[in-house]
Amino acid sequence: QVQLVESGGGLVQPGGSLRLSCAASGFTLDYAGIGWFRQAPGKEREGVSCISRIYGSTYYADSVKGRFTISRDNAKDTLYLQMNSLKPEDTAVYYCAAHRHYSRCDLLSAAEYDYWGQGTQVTVSS
Repeated sequence: QVQLVESGGGLVQPGGSLRLSCAASGFTLDYAGIGWFRQAPGKEREGVSCISRIYGSTYYADSVKGRFTISRDNAKDTLYLQMNSLKPEDTAVYYCAAHRHYSRCDLLSAAEYDYWGQGTQVTVSS
């Protein structure tokens, strides 16, 4: 029943912007945090940004601070990642994920997240 579906990926030039969306269903009453991971070819899955529902805070990886903004529309059960000033190193498959652990979302590794979307490809290239 739990389902996360990402959209909004694509090809963009360096310096451009994209907004990713994650439509969530089936778990909104018991998740503790939700956010975005990314994985580039040959690299480990990396936490990008997340929102802690239980603490009411947002967190960002150092590599994206000042460029990316995470937000949530509770009425639409949708999570967003606004990505500005994109760099080639941002190229990756981006995943929406949620966890049930009673913890700040940024303190958990990818392996500790419980629900995952299928991913959406973001390619930053000229």
